[in-house]
Amino acid sequence: MDHLDSSKKVLVLGAGSFAQSTLSILGQHGISGATCLTKEIGRYPASLVGDVILPKALKHHLNKTDYSLAIPMSLDWINTPGAERIREGKIPVFGPPPGGLQIERDRDFASKLCRQFSIAVPESQVASNRIEAEKIVSERNDLTVIKNPLCAPNSPIQAIVCESLNETRAWFEKIDYSEGVFLQEYMGRHEIGHVAFISNGEIYPLVTNQEYKRCFTGNMGSIAGAPLGGIVEKDTEDKYGLVKDLLFPLQPWLRSVNYHGPIQVTAARKRGKWHVLEYNARIGVTSGPLIMKMLKNPYETLLQIALNKNPKIEFLNEMEFGCSISLAGHGFPYPEVDSPGVPITIEGKIDCDLWWNQVAPSDSGNHYIALGQRILDVNAVGSNLQSTLEKAYANIERIHCGGSYFRTDIGKCLWPPGQP
Repeated sequence: MDHLDSSKKVLVLGAGSFAQSTLSILGQHGISGATCLTKEIGRYPASLVGDVILPKALKHHLNKTDYSLAIPMSLDWINTPGAERIREGKIPVFGPPPGGLQIERDRDFASKLCRQFSIAVPESQVASNRIEAEKIVSERNDLTVIKNPLCAPNSPIQAIVCESLNETRAWFEKIDYSEGVFLQEYMGRHEIGHVAFISNGEIYPLVTNQEYKRCFTGNMGSIAGAPLGGIVEKDTEDKYGLVKDLLFPLQPWLRSVNYHGPIQVTAARKRGKWHVLEYNARIGVTSGPLIMKMLKNPYETLLQIALNKNPKIEFLNEMEFGCSISLAGHGFPYPEVDSPGVPITIEGKIDCDLWWNQVAPSDSGNHYIALGQRILDVNAVGSNLQSTLEKAYANIERIHCGGSYFRTDIGKCLWPPGQP
């Protein structure tokens, strides 16, 4: 580990594995930091790598502590009490300004933006209540995917990917219409993504990625709030064409809102072309730590983007792939399931990155206990996909927690890009 540079200090707005992984990886490059906690249940992992600040204390903390970079996890970070100093531009933010966040925040806005710039996008409509939703699907029976119109951590509707009209209508009886409902054409399972950096008006292709969003092996079960695993492949040449087709046409808009930061496009292939399913304006809890681990100078790269300058993006030698696998706890993904603090045991030595989520040390201090349903992530990086997958699985198989599970098919399905 390099000596810490006191002039470089990072503030993470997040919790759990995102905070721990971000500050730990930067710490390996001599950069210290702290976390402004966005979820109380993710406090312990953040505390392992720096000070933890509660939102109510952020304003006072920023008045006496200087930071050279802020890295937000939440789309709603700008509403964090006391974040005025960050919003006013006194701390560079690795993320777009509020106008740029709209591409993720407002699904209907993103769809209209795609049509404006002739980017293929699924058909979609917004309904304000069940009566309108029923009328829409009676006229367009392929609009079966249900999403909240506005994307936020506490949105009343989490994405429900229905593959038939009858399934969609069944959900109409249960969903919360308080913010309306966004109905989107079902595009199948030929899905893939790309994460790029945008700075000083230019787009820098970075990695092609796959997120494993369904809860169980075989792509079964519901869509989880956060993926159960993922793959990233270094792809600065955009060999699958997602940047060319789905990001470069947006360049006039990106420049008009002074967009600088990460952007992820997730797409599905239908009718012979990629269609945008959604854009994300954050680096992501799955791909983010893998990307940072693969970069030669992650702090300098993120800072240059936060300052809207032309970054020098370099990958470490032989870092071509990354794999993340999540360990889910008892009853996941159903939050009403109540379980005790189940002990976590590890057999042997972990020789890849392990990032904790909803855990705490036991009273005796000799092991960890699970406090929630997202227990931990293991991350491995390497020169080829097979060895990277093998390393990640060898490590997660050493970890045991009653009632927990992980997907056993990362890399065996949904990859190569465009495969079902």
